[in-house]
Amino acid sequence: MLRVAEVLLLIFIRHAWFDEILRPTMDPSTINNCILLVNLPPKAFAGIDLLSFTSSPRFRGVKNIPPGLHFVFTAADGGFAVRHGAWFYVTPGLGSPQVFVKKWDESAEDLVAETSQAEVLRHKANLGSIWKDGLTPYRQTVVEGDSGTEEGWSEESTDWSKLTSQVTPTLLSRICGLDPDHWSLTSASSATQDLDEIPGLESSNSMLHPEKELRFLPIDLKKTWREGATGRERTEAAQDRSWFLGDLIDKHCQAKDLRGRENEILGELQFTFLMVLTLNNNSCLEQWKRLLRLLLTCRRAVKERSHLFLDLLKCLRIQLGHCADMEGEMFDLKDIGGGFLRPLFGQFRKSLDDFDGKWKVDLVDELEDLQDYMHKEFGWQAEGSYLKRGMLELEDGERVEMEVNGADEDDELGDFAPTIVDLSPEQLKLLGRSDIGHAKKVEEDSEEEADLDGMDTRY
Repeated sequence: MLRVAEVLLLIFIRHAWFDEILRPTMDPSTINNCILLVNLPPKAFAGIDLLSFTSSPRFRGVKNIPPGLHFVFTAADGGFAVRHGAWFYVTPGLGSPQVFVKKWDESAEDLVAETSQAEVLRHKANLGSIWKDGLTPYRQTVVEGDSGTEEGWSEESTDWSKLTSQVTPTLLSRICGLDPDHWSLTSASSATQDLDEIPGLESSNSMLHPEKELRFLPIDLKKTWREGATGRERTEAAQDRSWFLGDLIDKHCQAKDLRGRENEILGELQFTFLMVLTLNNNSCLEQWKRLLRLLLTCRRAVKERSHLFLDLLKCLRIQLGHCADMEGEMFDLKDIGGGFLRPLFGQFRKSLDDFDGKWKVDLVDELEDLQDYMHKEFGWQAEGSYLKRGMLELEDGERVEMEVNGADEDDELGDFAPTIVDLSPEQLKLLGRSDIGHAKKVEEDSEEEADLDGMDTRY
């Protein structure tokens, strides 16, 4: 029995000696925070934070990851495949480097966390062999020929920390479930209110892979008044959704202090936007729109929570700067009318006219900067600007400048301002007007006057 033990010990020492000789030398002090993506398919689609790329065969993960929240995502290919992602948190401090191990489960086509401690230790021990060529440095700019990518593109941005300033582990646990360092979701994850109900199909008999439910703040914009409200109170609460916003903050946000609960509203706005940006998640897009429709239709709360709305406009300025990165035109900011958002900006700006104070000045300045940016980038004309002068194209193609005086400003708002034109005799005839003859006579008189004006006065 002793002889067997000696033989096994000798084999172990010999293997350890060969491993030490063959293992690439690496200073342990150079190891830092990293995430390993194991078993990715060839030419898989992968990304971290604002960066995405097609992986090369030697790609094994990302190193030099700074402290804070990050989001890693992947798919079997870069086409229309469902994308899978997970948030993880790098703890700040001078402790030992953190190594996160995520693996692609080919059978389930899912990105999962490695839960086996033995496997995690094995991957950590193997870092030296892949550190230089298998792990790409964390940055938000990738150049062609990077060690971790085969097809790279460049995004000149350092906005990730601003885009996630109010996203917290508490918020991620509420939305995605309590799973520290692996708050996961996919392109198909959805809140209950956004699920398409198929009549006659029971969930127990469904052949579809069950997707994670996203637990968003419950926002029903069709009922924004307190229980038992009637008449005028309902009408006012439908026009000014401040009560509903306050109820949402007090009863459904989880932070201990008021400011933290208010910031949770912005945190969910940031979360949903980023999940549209990275995963093309439709339910997150709908919740992002609901949050904006709620916030930008509040009036009384704008004064009571002015800091929240100032932070909202700053948050939107950064988000809208990344709309061009969106795939599939999920945001329609360049269409006529600016989609759903432009009219909301106009209503919000108009509601500020009822207030005064330093807080209003700061809010208006921020809003005007945002509207100027949208005008420059997307050609928006600010809602609330009154049409006083414009070019009118006549039937014969001639363009003349028209000016409107003395009209009611409230009725000539933006692109929907009315234009007054004279009807031609043919148009009057189609309308069955009785003054067709008079119009014809006026037209003939005008022509005669024009002919006289054109004659040489010497005759």
